[in-house]
Amino acid sequence: MAALAGAFSTNSLFQQAHAADWHAATRALGAMNAMEAAQNEDFWSVIQRGYSVSTQIINLNNGGVSPSPIVVQQAVERYNQMTNEGPSYFMWQILDQGREPLRQKLARLAGASAEEIAINRNATEALNTVIYGLPLKAGDEVVGTRQDYPNMMNAYRQRAERDGIVYKQISFDFPIENPDAIVKAYEQAITPRTKLVHITHMVNWVGQLMPARQIADMAHAKGCEVIVDGAHSFGLIDFKIPDLDCDYFGTSLHKFLSAPIGSGMMWVKQDQIEKLWPLTCYGDPRSANIRKFEALGTRSFPIEQGIGEAVNFHEAIGTRRKQERIFYLKNYWATRVKDIPGVKLHTSLKPEYSCAICGVSIDGVAPRDLMNTLFDKYKIHTVSIDYEKIHCIRVTPHVYTTIADLDKFVSAIGEIAAKKA
Repeated sequence: MAALAGAFSTNSLFQQAHAADWHAATRALGAMNAMEAAQNEDFWSVIQRGYSVSTQIINLNNGGVSPSPIVVQQAVERYNQMTNEGPSYFMWQILDQGREPLRQKLARLAGASAEEIAINRNATEALNTVIYGLPLKAGDEVVGTRQDYPNMMNAYRQRAERDGIVYKQISFDFPIENPDAIVKAYEQAITPRTKLVHITHMVNWVGQLMPARQIADMAHAKGCEVIVDGAHSFGLIDFKIPDLDCDYFGTSLHKFLSAPIGSGMMWVKQDQIEKLWPLTCYGDPRSANIRKFEALGTRSFPIEQGIGEAVNFHEAIGTRRKQERIFYLKNYWATRVKDIPGVKLHTSLKPEYSCAICGVSIDGVAPRDLMNTLFDKYKIHTVSIDYEKIHCIRVTPHVYTTIADLDKFVSAIGEIAAKKA
């Protein structure tokens, strides 16, 4: 039990490894606000040392999966070793008891009741639980967009095929700096048969930050429920889930929270839990207990418990400070390439509409070719996007990304664009 206390004690791995250095770095910031601190390289160099990223590549695809800090990796290893000393005992009698303090810790970060938080493996599992669990019937309509995440779109299509629901999708040309236009597009798609509106808080393809609260307020006024995909916003944007006024929320914790790979979280408004069917079997599927969504059987308890150290790491930085730093890094490179002939940005540079993710393309260079050239010649890892009005590479820094890394990326884009001109 002493070992289990881990991330929930004053002697956490984070405290052992970082407390002194981080406290000193934070004191050195003095009266700086979050925007000023975002540009203080001395402070961020302390944070960067907390990661064990490869020196062989520059990883600018943190929008896919972010690396875990060293203390998070150590926590997972520590609990994995413990598990293997006697699996059925240490898993079920010891580590399984750690889910409740973890639930409390995540609830505080989310600004929600612990009785509304379920811990799972990723945003797909969280959101599919809602999509498959809602008591929708033939003819009921769901409104989403063609820029939502594919796993969610496919889940709605399966419900349409299986149950006869009507899945309606609107489409956007990003970037958009007019939230009213986005809200209006959703509103025009809603009919008296619409039961659910699906919102991607931060669009994974290009990082467009959607006006989730405005859409939710409009949808609720029309009698619809609202589900929010927060895979890329939670652990990055400074907000609390109830701020969005949604009914359901799912996220992957292995993105900007830097939790162990394969960890996620689901939030269900308390008065909606009872009617929602769990994705896997549960003794009382009509229970109002949020834990009915965690009946997965044997799972990775070490990964689950490692989440606690990721929250410690995140909270020591501060959500607002992290948001401002990653926004600064995104704009650092984007403002330096936007005026290069042939280069086009696909994401707003304004904080109201973007944060970490930014799309960029070069005229005459296919996205996949640009991605491959960046890696083959410069060892810079990005991801190509060639989908539904979006043709670019997606570039996503994180708190461990250095200015030197971004300077190399800017130089590479300039060289590739110059050769194509």
